[in-house]
Amino acid sequence: MALARPCRAAFASVFRAKHLHTSSVLSARQDAAAATPSRTRRAVPDLEPLKFDDEVFEDQAPVEDDAPEPMHRYLQQQRNMLYYLRLIEHEMPKLVAYRKAFVPPDASKPLVVRSISYGGEPHPAAAKRTIVVPVARLPLKNEAAIHKFKVLAGVRWTPDAPTDSGINAEENGGEHGYFKISCEDFPKAAMNLKWASDTLDRLLAAANDASETFADIPVDTRHVEARIRKAKKGGHIYGRQTHRPTLKDFPKEWLPAPKPQAIAEPGASST
Repeated sequence: MALARPCRAAFASVFRAKHLHTSSVLSARQDAAAATPSRTRRAVPDLEPLKFDDEVFEDQAPVEDDAPEPMHRYLQQQRNMLYYLRLIEHEMPKLVAYRKAFVPPDASKPLVVRSISYGGEPHPAAAKRTIVVPVARLPLKNEAAIHKFKVLAGVRWTPDAPTDSGINAEENGGEHGYFKISCEDFPKAAMNLKWASDTLDRLLAAANDASETFADIPVDTRHVEARIRKAKKGGHIYGRQTHRPTLKDFPKEWLPAPKPQAIAEPGASST
């Protein structure tokens, strides 16, 4: 017979002294132990170090006479240089098969298309396309159409070739100035070039329209004059907008008259 918890607390000293043992208490303990499932023991891992083959790590072992890291970088740089030198020596001569003779563009191809490249790196300005063309080489009907084209072009027309156009100032066809238009609003380069080309076609169609000649409207050159004033290379002085003044531009009437030299008589002796 199992005792209640308050009774067991009262007879705690008796149980510690082992003065009272009944068969019912022992049988209850055995039954409780048999009813309780036995816990499985955890497997104790083997803590001994793993065994490796020393031959596997022979190549990775540090060598006392090895070069430092900067020397290895220098050697790698030399290897890269030798690689490209071999390409130049053995592969570049094969490009002769793709050589083509340069044929300068004729009058039917007056457009100069300029692009920007950053060595293959992505850049927003890489899609920009610029068209530069001499006005004298455009298919304009007469002088009235040329004047109307200059008026419609506005600030895109300049009397001199733009510095970044790739056109030499000594080339023919610059007597009526140059027209420049660019576009970078679209994500693709072909789209920007198409827009600039279509805009030029619309300007040509409007300039060749004889219904309105714009003969009473002068060509606006304020953007040219502002550029010259901003450069401050002499063209802004005294209203000279064409070239930088030099000594040749000094008025001759401002020069003092030369003094008459006395003509010496043939028999006179100098004292």
